[in-house]
Amino acid sequence: MPFLIMPLRLSRTPPLILAVVLGLPALPAKVDASAGELASAVVQPAGSGSLHSADGVIEPVRDTSLAAQVSGAVVQLQVRVGDRVREGQELLRLDAQTIRQNAAARAAQVDAARSQARLADNELARQKQLFSRQYVSQAGLERAQAQAQAAHAQVRALQAQAGAAAAQAGLHIVRAPYSGVVSEVPVALGDMATPGRPLVRLYDPTALRIAAAAPQAWLPPGGSAQLEVPSLGAGRVNVPLQEVQRLPTVDRTTHTVQLRVALPPGFAAAAPGMFARLWLPGVQPAEGGRTESTLLAVPASAVLRRGELTAVYVLDEQQRPRLRQVRLGQAPASAADGQAPIPVLSGLRAGERVALDPQAAARVR
Repeated sequence: MPFLIMPLRLSRTPPLILAVVLGLPALPAKVDASAGELASAVVQPAGSGSLHSADGVIEPVRDTSLAAQVSGAVVQLQVRVGDRVREGQELLRLDAQTIRQNAAARAAQVDAARSQARLADNELARQKQLFSRQYVSQAGLERAQAQAQAAHAQVRALQAQAGAAAAQAGLHIVRAPYSGVVSEVPVALGDMATPGRPLVRLYDPTALRIAAAAPQAWLPPGGSAQLEVPSLGAGRVNVPLQEVQRLPTVDRTTHTVQLRVALPPGFAAAAPGMFARLWLPGVQPAEGGRTESTLLAVPASAVLRRGELTAVYVLDEQQRPRLRQVRLGQAPASAADGQAPIPVLSGLRAGERVALDPQAAARVR
């Protein structure tokens, strides 16, 4: 007699019925452990020994975009990106043919005016001799003196115009204001330069700093900060908090304050734009400010690490553990046991409860 085999929808079949159909002994149903039995701790503000991570970027103290004050086509481009230049070195040159012709014309006018001034001086000398012999009147002598003075004034005026024309010709040459490295050259030969258009960008590699953003309620509590450039692998360097400059304004979008600290020696390979991190002492709320900006901490035993995942089990209103990803800061140097607090930069709120044993919380969940 043929058997009729019918498919079973195992996903919706209760365990007891499934065991009977398959001819297996019935297994007792698994009972979840009580969430109330989990050891937990309340998320509290971190102590003063904690460090707050402020992400930043390396930037030069002197970063200049050079532009021409006059219009003209780029006829010579003598630098490329990455070149090191000296102070006063010529970087590029604009077409100044018309300006040079104008300067030459002004110089010729100065020569002509000097000739007229010499003639006026000679005429004045003759008038003085004739006046001494009483061959000319006082009015004739004064007239010769006025003509000589006017001729010399004309010379000075034309010399000033010639100097302005020569200075105008010098504006067609762009020179380095200080020794540095060329970071950008946004023009090519033949491009038309206009006043204000960036032609070459230059920065000073000997003076770099880290610019980072910190919560607006952060106040320097004393001690020292640490800075690091992860891509260079040089480790962290301690810097006194007195060297950390806090700008007086607050960003209206992110509600953070800008911090600046000079990059100390030992980071020769650092370049503008590199990611950097500034470790600051625990955040303190400003007087009259909100305490939500205070740095929080959890016991080290509550942290679950799985590859790139860093998380904790947070107990909800029904005291059931819920896995939540967090971002941690640097633990204090005195942290030796699993109960030592670890700063939490994001992911938790003050007053929440976290499970101290992630494995037990996973079984309950």
